[in-house]
This record gives sequence, structure tokens and C-alpha cells, in this order.
Amino acid sequence: MKIGIDLGTTSTNEAASLDLEELLSTRLLVQGNSGSGKSHLLRRLLEQSAPHVQQVIVDPEGDFVTLAEGFGHVVVDAERSPAELSRIADRIRRHRASVVLDLEGLDAEDQMRAAAAFLNGLFDADRDHWYPMLVAVDEAQLFAPAIAGEVSDEARKTSLQAMTNLMCRGRKRGLAGIIATQRLAKLAKNVAAEASNFLMGRTFLDIDMARAADLLGMERRQAEAFRDLVPGQFVALGPALFRRPTPVRIGTVATRGRSGRPELMPLPEMGRAALEDLIFAPVPAEELALRPAPAPRAPKLGTTELLAQVAAARPQAEPEAAEETPRLPPEELERALDEIFAEILSEPEAAFRPVPVIYQDFAFHCRLRRLGEVAQDMPSFRRRLALARAGVGTNDGDEAWSAVLATAEDLPEEMQGVFLMVARAAREGEACPSDDVLARAYGSHSPSRGRWLLSYMAERGVIVSETDFRGQRTVIVTGTGWRTRPSGGATGARGGERRGAARAARVGEALRRST
Repeated sequence: MKIGIDLGTTSTNEAASLDLEELLSTRLLVQGNSGSGKSHLLRRLLEQSAPHVQQVIVDPEGDFVTLAEGFGHVVVDAERSPAELSRIADRIRRHRASVVLDLEGLDAEDQMRAAAAFLNGLFDADRDHWYPMLVAVDEAQLFAPAIAGEVSDEARKTSLQAMTNLMCRGRKRGLAGIIATQRLAKLAKNVAAEASNFLMGRTFLDIDMARAADLLGMERRQAEAFRDLVPGQFVALGPALFRRPTPVRIGTVATRGRSGRPELMPLPEMGRAALEDLIFAPVPAEELALRPAPAPRAPKLGTTELLAQVAAARPQAEPEAAEETPRLPPEELERALDEIFAEILSEPEAAFRPVPVIYQDFAFHCRLRRLGEVAQDMPSFRRRLALARAGVGTNDGDEAWSAVLATAEDLPEEMQGVFLMVARAAREGEACPSDDVLARAYGSHSPSRGRWLLSYMAERGVIVSETDFRGQRTVIVTGTGWRTRPSGGATGARGGERRGAARAARVGEALRRST
């Protein structure tokens, strides 16, 4: 499902669109000096994508808490223990709630510890809850500093490790990092280097301009252009943006932060003496007596109340709609599900997409076809996806096939589809799938992965793999007597090449000896 996020316009007044699906598979780095419009850009991106994907915003200044009113984000106050923040983060992934982690009021070291605990909780969530999520970190140089500062080494290392996990290993867990920083020179290089998409704003220091030009693939003499950018204008590059560096002007936003751009106001028209009288005048006693007490701050939510709010954050209209949806007969439902899986797996890159991303696409198709609650069962989805990748049905009415399905459940989840593919070929008497086909079914581009899969399954005793003198491979499914036809595949071709080369070497050696 392709979704374009409207960022604004280019210098030629064309629409500047960001591919949200591509962003989920990559990462984004935003850079610009104070006042360049970084927060405005992040707000525009978050507002435009809020209806389509779960979001988490790590907010050190409390600027993004206003998203709660307009877009239903849950505000998580960070003044909690690390264990509490980790539990809340796990609940957020489980219930797919969009949240703002408000770090305002904490000192720098406590902000780093709180952000690290929260990000680690998102990262360590159970595999069944690896749904796609945008994780935006404002002022990222605070959490991934390039050099040690005034904070303790323990806090800096913990925070830097959490940011590194987000940017380097988060994609497989559905976490798409968006980091914004005032200066690239202050941001750890191993964190910035993992970004594939860039939005570079106004900057003046030579070291930052040179590094921004290097990231965008521009020549050093072109780096001066970053000084000429106006607030709200950025140079965009990346697979989710543009293939060439393109100036972009960010559009308007629906919500406002607590701190905005300062504006000039006229000074009071009165003399110094009058100002002194106003400043130093004593406060009358009756005014002190009548002055109201300051309004108490709203009580902060406890962990139990906050977790309940996270669980209830998503709208409750979906179950009501599901009740009104007419239930299809089992035969029609199975046929509709087969069509959905066939459509999803027909895409060229479907074999290499993470399962949670495919699940999002599957749920979208189920909603379009009004199939109801069938889109909510993740374990059933994983099992059916493995069957679809193997090209087999859910129930063939065969006891032997039922035994094969039971055997597949004892294998690792990502390997079940490969085993069922081989079993189907053996049952039908077809040629053994090649290394390339097996690797693709597993989600890998490497043919050696296909050979390893067969070796692993042979070690587990679920198959027997045999190779004849010509390098052709035959696979037998244990306990069934099913056997594939011999097939050379990638292994056999390479084996034939090696045997031909060895034969030519032996002939050459014999000729040399005879002469």
C-alpha cells in the first residue's frame, strides 16, 4: 500500500511527497541550526502520517504534547523509574498507541536515562508485536552525543546504545527512526550514518556544511548553498524523497508547539522614571491578601492509569463496525483470503518484507473487503502466510499432508514455508526447488541460505537430501515416502563447473607429462 506524505512544495512549485512505506524500510535524518524549522518539519510529517501509522515522539522540550489534542496521542510523563518506562513502552507496542514521551523538567542526564529505558522497551518487545512504527527523536544530539560531555559515562553509553539499536537494528522490529539535530558534528557518526533519507536545513558552520554536503553527495563548493536556505526550506534526498538533492519548502501545520518563533513587538512608550516606579513600587497589603493562590498542577498519572489510557487510546469504533459486517460462508471466506495472499505475494519484493509490514497490508485488504475480525489473529496470519509462500492450501483432506503440517509446526516459524514448499514438490513428484527459490521463500537473496536450510532440516530429521554423481539433488520427506525429482539447481551447476574444471586440469597435467 503506497501512501504519499505531503511535505510541501519544491522550488518549481511541484508537490514534495514522502513515500511512507519506503520510510518505514529506511530512516530519516533532519539537520538544521536553531530557527531553521526542524520542529515545524517534524510536526508536518507527524500530522500528515498520523492516520496511517503508529508514532512515538521523544520530546525533550515538551513541544509536541499538543499532538495529543488534535491527533489522539497519549502523553507519557518521563518522571518514572526505568522499569516503569520499559513496561509502558511494551504496552505501547502491544496496543499500537501513538505517544509523546515528555522529557521536559528532567536534567540532561535523567533525560538520557529515561529515553534509553523507553527506547529499549520498544526494541525488546515480543516478536508478535513488531508492528510498523515511526520513532521521532527531536534534538538527537542530546541522546547520541559524538563526544563525552558533562553527563556520566554510564548514562551516555546507555543512551547511545539505545539510539544505535533504533537506527541500526530497528528496521527488522518495525521501528523506523527519524532523528533531528541542530549540528551534525555533535551527533554520533554511527547513528547518523544509518540514515538513508536526508532533509538538510540552514546551517552556517563550515564543518556542518561540509558534512551535510558529503551525506547528500554534493561537491564541497556547493556546501555554501546551505547558508542561503530560509527557515522552513530544506534540501531533500533519499529513496523515500528524491533521487537527486531537491530544495523543499515545508507546508503549514494544524497544531502549534509551546514555543514558537520569536516576533518583534513595540517597546512601551514611557520614560525611565515611570518604568522605575512600576518596577520598584511596593505591593499593597490588601493586594497581597486578595491574591489568589497559584492553581495546583494537574496530578500526574500513575503507571496503572497511564497503561489503561494507552490500552484505550485506539478508537473503539472498529469492534462495532465488525459486528455490523456480514459474515461470509467459510468457502467464500477461504477464497477471499487466498486472493488477498496471492495479491500480496505477487509483489516483487514481498519475499523480503518483514512479516509485521505484510500483516499491515493484509489487514488493509481485509478491511477493504469487509472480512471483519479475521485480520486480527497474528498467529493464524503467520501460519497461513507460510502456507501461501509454499503454494499449498490450508486443508487438503489428506492424512499424510496433515502429518506434514504438524511436522512443520516443530520447525522455526520463518522456516515452515520452505519446508512445506519442498514437501509439496515431493508430493507432486516435481523437481527439487533450486537454492535461489528456497532462499527467496525464506526472505534472503543468498543462494547459500537455501543450501543451509536443507542441511538444517536434514539435521532435524524431517527430510533426507541426497546428491548423485552428476550433482543433481533429490529430497525425501521423512515418514511419507514422497520424493522430488532430481534437480541440479544452483548447487548442481556449480558442482558441474567444478568437475569440468578439475577434468580439464587432469587432462592438461597428463599432456605436460607426456611431452
